[in-house]
Amino acid sequence: MKAQAGTDSVSPSSSISTVIYSPSAGSESIELGRLLGLLIDYKWLIILTVIVFGILGAAYANLLTPIYRSNVLIQVERRDSVNPIGESAMMMNTGDSGRVAAEIEILRSRMVLGKVVDKLGLDTRVIPRKLPMIGGYIQRHGIQRPDLTALPVIGGFLADHAGGLMNYLGHGAAVWGGESLSVQHFGVVDGLRGVPLTLRAGTDGTYHLYRDGVLLGTGRVGEDSAFLGRDISLNVSDITAPAGAEFTLEKVSRVDAINSLATRFAVSEQGGSNRLVSTGMLRLTLTGSDPDEIRRSLDAISQAFLIQNVERQSAEAQQSLAFLMQQAPELRDKLATAENRMSEYRAQVDSINLDSEAQSVVDQFAGVEQKLNDLKIREAELAHRYTAQHPAYQTLLQQKRYLTSERDRLNEQISAMPAAQQEVIRLQRDVQVAQAIYVNVLNKMQELRLTKAGTIGNVRIIDAAVVEETPVKPRKTMIMAAAALLGALLACGYVLVRAFLSRGIESPEQLEDIGVPVYATVPLSPEQPRLARTVRHEQRHESADRRGILAQACPTDSAIEALRSLRTSLHFAMLEADNNCLMICGPSPGIGKSFVTLNLGAVCAQAGQRVLVMDADLRKGNLHRAMGQHSRGGLSEVLSDRLSLDDAIRASGIEGLDYLSRGMAPPNPSELLVNGRFTRLIDEVSRRYDLVIIDTPPVLAVTEAAIVGKRVGTTLMVARFQLNPLREVRLAMRRLETAGIEVKGCVINGMQRKASVAYGYGYYNYQYAGEDGTYAD
Repeated sequence: MKAQAGTDSVSPSSSISTVIYSPSAGSESIELGRLLGLLIDYKWLIILTVIVFGILGAAYANLLTPIYRSNVLIQVERRDSVNPIGESAMMMNTGDSGRVAAEIEILRSRMVLGKVVDKLGLDTRVIPRKLPMIGGYIQRHGIQRPDLTALPVIGGFLADHAGGLMNYLGHGAAVWGGESLSVQHFGVVDGLRGVPLTLRAGTDGTYHLYRDGVLLGTGRVGEDSAFLGRDISLNVSDITAPAGAEFTLEKVSRVDAINSLATRFAVSEQGGSNRLVSTGMLRLTLTGSDPDEIRRSLDAISQAFLIQNVERQSAEAQQSLAFLMQQAPELRDKLATAENRMSEYRAQVDSINLDSEAQSVVDQFAGVEQKLNDLKIREAELAHRYTAQHPAYQTLLQQKRYLTSERDRLNEQISAMPAAQQEVIRLQRDVQVAQAIYVNVLNKMQELRLTKAGTIGNVRIIDAAVVEETPVKPRKTMIMAAAALLGALLACGYVLVRAFLSRGIESPEQLEDIGVPVYATVPLSPEQPRLARTVRHEQRHESADRRGILAQACPTDSAIEALRSLRTSLHFAMLEADNNCLMICGPSPGIGKSFVTLNLGAVCAQAGQRVLVMDADLRKGNLHRAMGQHSRGGLSEVLSDRLSLDDAIRASGIEGLDYLSRGMAPPNPSELLVNGRFTRLIDEVSRRYDLVIIDTPPVLAVTEAAIVGKRVGTTLMVARFQLNPLREVRLAMRRLETAGIEVKGCVINGMQRKASVAYGYGYYNYQYAGEDGTYAD
C-alpha cells in the first residue's frame, strides 16, 4: 500500500518504508519541472479536450461551404502587330515582360470582365434560404426534405405536439437538397439595384414576390411578370420546391458584379525563373462555390480576351482602311476633273501628241506623285503611333522632302519646254497622276480588307476551363489540427491558471519552512469514496446498519497506516497536555477533518484505548452519517440540559470507541459552547476515557474552534493537499494563537502521488508488510 512520509512508527503487524526523491536542479528547474508535472497529471483532461476540439473542428470544416478552383492556360505569342503599310521593322519593341504585363492587366480590366458579367448574367443573384448552420451542408449533399408524419411512433406525436417544428422542417421557408429556382429574366430599374427581394413558392406553379415583407404581387412560372408598375420584370422558368420555400433575388450593380468577379479571379505567368525572359504562358484561375458557374465564367473570360485581342490586332488595318475610304472619293473627283479638262483640250486642238522626251517627263512626274501619295498614307498611319521625333517618322519626312524636290525639278524642266507643249504636258500629267494614285488607293483598300479578314491575333487558348475535383477551401486537415491545437492550449492554460490561482500545500517542507511541524501526511484513500457511496445507498434503502469507518472496513489502507503513525506521534505530543482531549480543526470545510477524527479514534481504540469521538460542529457536523445513525440526541441536547451524557453517548461498533453526535442544530451554537456546561462536559469525558477527539467547524468560518480549543489540551490542524493555500493555514493558526491556543502541528490530508509534486518535492512510497514478510505496493 502507498502512503505519505511523516510517520514515526506503526502497529506491530505492519512496517512503513519511506523513499524520498529530491531534485538536484535549482529552483528554476524545479518550477519548470512542476509545470511539466502539472500537464502530466492532467494528461487525460488535455487529451479529452484535444479530441473534443478536433471533432468540433472536423464538424465545422464539413459545415463550411467548399470553394472550388477552375483554371485555363493561355499563350500570348511573341508576334508583332499587323502593319498594313509594311512598317513592321519600324515598330517599337516594348519588351517581353512589359508585353505580358499589359496582357495581364487587360485580362483584369472591366472591358473583359464586364462582357462576362453581361453574357452570363452574373449581376443576378438567386440565394436559397437555408436552415441555420447546417443548411449549406443539406443543400450541397442533396438531403431531401423530411416527411416527419411518415416516421413510425413519433410522427403522430410530432403532429400533435410539435406543429411548429413540423412546419419549420417539413413545410417551412428553408430550402432543402434537390430544390431550386431557375430565372430566365430578371430586370429592375437602377433605384432597385442592390435591393433584395424575397420570392416564395406557391401552389399550382405560382409564386409571390415580397420586398421587406410587403407583398408586391403574384406571378406564374414560365410567364413574364411585372411588379411595381413595371419597375421590376421577372420571368421564372422553373421552381422545384414545395409551397412556402423562399429564395432571395437581388440585382446588383454592374460595377459590383465586376468587382465580385475580379476578387475571385487571378492571373499569373507560368514558367521562366528569369524575370527578363517571359514565357508568355498565362494561367487564369477562378474560385467559387459553384463548380459549373466558375467553369462557365472562366471560359467566357478566356473567349472575351481572345476576341478583344483579335479586334485589337485588326484595329490598325481598320484605321488605315477608314483613311483610304475617306480619300478615295476625292481622288476619283480629281481624276474625273483631269480627264474632263483633257477632253476639252482635245476638242480645241487637233493634235496633242508628245515627243519621247516630253512623255518621259510626264511618266516621271506621275511616278513621283504616286510615291508622295504613298508617303502621305504612311504618314497618316505613323502619326497615330509615333511622335514626330521618332526615327521612323523622321525617315519618312526625309523621303518626302526628297520626292518634293524631285517634283520641283520636273516642274522646272517642263517650264523650259516650248509653250505649245507645256499645256499638253500638264494636262497629260494631271490625268496620269490622278489615275495612278486612284488605282493605287483602290488596291490598298482591297489589301486592307483581306488583312482585316485574315487577322488571327497572338493569343491562343491552350487548355480550356477545368474544375479541380478537390476543393481548395476549407482545408479540413488544417482546421482540425488548428482546432486540436486550440483545445490543447486551452486545456493547458486552464490547468496552469487553476494551479497558480489555487496553489495549495503540496509538501511537508512548505509548512515546516514557516515553523509548523507536520505530524503526518495522510494519502488519498481510493476506498473511502466507495465506502461512503455504499453507506449512503444502504441508508436510503433502509438496509442494515452499516458503518462508514475506513479503519474498520479496510484496515490495511495506506491512509489508515498513516493514522497509525499519527497515533504514536500523538502519544508523545500529549504527554505535557492539560488533559487528554484532542481538537481536530482546519482552516476551511471539505478538507477531511471528520475523516481524520473518526479514523484516528478507530485506530486508537484498536490499540486498546477507550476513545470518545465528539462532534462539536453544531452547525453541519456529520459524524453520525459515518455511523449510519441520525444526529438527534447529541451534544446540543446535553449542553441544553435536555439529555443526559450517558444517554447521548453511543457505541460505534468498534470495541473501545464511542461517539457523541452533534445533536439537533441549535440557533446559538457559540453560546452553548461558551457556557460552563461544556467545560464540565470536557472534564467528565476526560475522566471516563483515555482519549477524547473533538471535531470542530472551520477556523476561518466560525468561532467555535477557538472556544473548544481553550478547553482542550492538544490542538492539531488539518490541511488538504493542493486545496488549502499556505496563507490559509498561516491565517488559521494566527487566529487560534490570538485566542491563546497553541497548535501542536499539522496533518496533511489527501496526499497524492502526482508528477508535479514528485518532480519538485519528492514523493513518498508506503509499503505494507504482510504476514509472510513480503511487501505489496
